[in-house]
Amino acid sequence: MAKSHVGVEITEESVRAVEVSTDRQPQVIAFGEVALPPDAAHDSEVLDQGAVAVAIRELWSTAKIHARSATLGIASRRVLVREHTTTAMAPELLRQALPFQVQDLLPVPVAQAVLDYYPTSQQGDQLHGLLVAAVSETIESMIASFARAKIRVDGVDLAAFGLARAAALVAPTGTTAVIHVGDHTTQIVILRDGVPEFVRITPVDLETGAVRRRTAQMLAPDGIGDGTFVTDGAVDPTRAFTDDLTGTAGIVARGSLRVDVALRPVTDVIGRMRSTLAFYLNRPSSAPIEQVLLCGAGSAVDGVATGLTDDLEMPVRTIGLQNLLPARGVDPTGDLALDLVSTAGLALGKDR
Repeated sequence: MAKSHVGVEITEESVRAVEVSTDRQPQVIAFGEVALPPDAAHDSEVLDQGAVAVAIRELWSTAKIHARSATLGIASRRVLVREHTTTAMAPELLRQALPFQVQDLLPVPVAQAVLDYYPTSQQGDQLHGLLVAAVSETIESMIASFARAKIRVDGVDLAAFGLARAAALVAPTGTTAVIHVGDHTTQIVILRDGVPEFVRITPVDLETGAVRRRTAQMLAPDGIGDGTFVTDGAVDPTRAFTDDLTGTAGIVARGSLRVDVALRPVTDVIGRMRSTLAFYLNRPSSAPIEQVLLCGAGSAVDGVATGLTDDLEMPVRTIGLQNLLPARGVDPTGDLALDLVSTAGLALGKDR
């Protein structure tokens, strides 16, 4: 039996991983993150397999990850997650029946989709759960990148389910909302007694540290900016894109900070999160949310955590990897600690 499990996530800005021991009391034994070059990936989709494979090899080397296999998390906005009720049956029979049951619900032909079903409860012969559907081409491209790096993908899981497992370590009972605010995607999961029963993946663009670094990286090499507008790691987007990009018709490379994003009030992001929680609470079967757990680099952006705390009539707490599991070495800090919450949850779900 393997002595450790690894969870991995690919984002637009980086590849990150957490290795967790399989002891009775799991521990974090390795973690790390490696930046991706521009246009290598977008929204959990690999665009340049070679560049991503290089980053994966570097990640395994620099983080000193021992295991040669991993569970891959996906958090694309193109992934369909919805509630689905079916007749209770053996897992193998359900896997065979699911494509026929949901083919009319999918945005792509069922032959082009990868399906998963996460049971949440059963009433009589009715099984309730969450249906997950992803485009198979997207999954295959991600797996191919790991194959190039000579890392085996043991399983592909929804990153939101990893987030749910992580949150269950902090709040095993009651009804809890856990929100991962990323650079470009927000994942909202609501758990009841540790079991996820509601998932939403929504777009968001915040000026996180990774976005600022990517902006500086993409501007400087082309001579568009000489770094004079970068101070203490912060980019002045107004100067960068009104002074230096005059005449480009507003065309900027993917991953760079756009003016409308930089100036968009954080209150808009908070409003989307509040609306999602309100939608859940208005459902007949919902239970009152007792607390909100925040993670992800976007939660560290000025105004996000404090604004959500002021906006909601429930406790809001920010958590990082150090709040989930003990580490054999030094704990991660800053944005990385916040981002690795869902990644660690993927490692914990290896045997699901």
